[in-house]
Amino acid sequence: MPPPFQALRLYAGPRARQHIEQHGLRPQDVGVIPAAAGGPNGLILGPLDGFLFGHWLPQSTQLVDLVGASIGAWRMATGCLDQTVAAFERLEHDYIRQHFEPAPGKKRPSADQVSGQFGENLRLFYGGRIPEVLQHPRYRLHIVTSRGRYLLGSQGPVRTPVGYFGAFAANALHRKALGAWLERVVFSSQALDSAQAVPLPFGVQDFRTRQVPLSDANFMDALQASCSIPFLLNAVHGIAGAPPGAYWDGGITDYHLHLRYQPRAESPIVLYPHFQRQVVPGWLDKVWKRRHHASSALDDMLVIAPDPAWVATLPNGKLPDRNDFTAYGNDLAGRVRAWSGAAAASQRLADEWAQWLERPDPTLVQVL
Repeated sequence: MPPPFQALRLYAGPRARQHIEQHGLRPQDVGVIPAAAGGPNGLILGPLDGFLFGHWLPQSTQLVDLVGASIGAWRMATGCLDQTVAAFERLEHDYIRQHFEPAPGKKRPSADQVSGQFGENLRLFYGGRIPEVLQHPRYRLHIVTSRGRYLLGSQGPVRTPVGYFGAFAANALHRKALGAWLERVVFSSQALDSAQAVPLPFGVQDFRTRQVPLSDANFMDALQASCSIPFLLNAVHGIAGAPPGAYWDGGITDYHLHLRYQPRAESPIVLYPHFQRQVVPGWLDKVWKRRHHASSALDDMLVIAPDPAWVATLPNGKLPDRNDFTAYGNDLAGRVRAWSGAAAASQRLADEWAQWLERPDPTLVQVL
């Protein structure tokens, strides 16, 4: 017989594993779904997203908090749309075919160009459909952004690089010290019976945090801000209802959303489709391997991730990543082939996950 998993790996915190051992895993058990930053890495999760939101979760009725940064925010907002499977298929198609043509005589597109084109892509994708996201009867969306403080409070050719150098140095000393330069601002769905943001599904003692209600007036700006990588895109300013300042990619403060989750007792599982085993706190923590280990904050988490050996079978032997924009240059067709091939192969992840759910075997769940 073939091995139970050829592409998929499951990793769980101790409480999540105990739940699976005692109850298996049902759609009504899921209370929170995080979605990481990581750019094109997230393409590998498209079929999983389509299965989760299009087929599995609709079998239940509980409220679910969706927490996303950068491409993760785009994915979670897509999960709130009607005709969800088609929406995820369009997200995959549109993301793969993004192309930013440099101006004549330039080696790379400007931040102004990328920001303008990306914003237009978001408007084409969500135009006329924002109420589907904000008024979803079950899903409560939380878009994570990074707001600059002091020197990073506005964007500039000198202050931005100097500010991020300071942020890197502060973060090297201690993650909390990064809060002197950047703060986490979460734009959250409003409660259906008020204009107040729904409660955050995680504690905020770890890092300086603000919360802002999501609305028609700020949805597009909040989503673009969450995807605005410093130096590659411009910061977003003047977001309606939010404190003034420069807002950047949510992955800077919360790369993989290593947060102290607080799921409800009746839906205790934090289900995390991810592209790797490690849940790294912030983007600036990528170089600090000691910060890549699991903590008690993740005790309720079940991570669904690809096997590294399977990833090595994908085009170029790796997940799609942002370096491919440079590696392929103007060879859009070549990059589309590679990314489309990886995305198509990732259907195996969804198939193996669906197979496991038919009979959840805790012996196949490794320690997170």
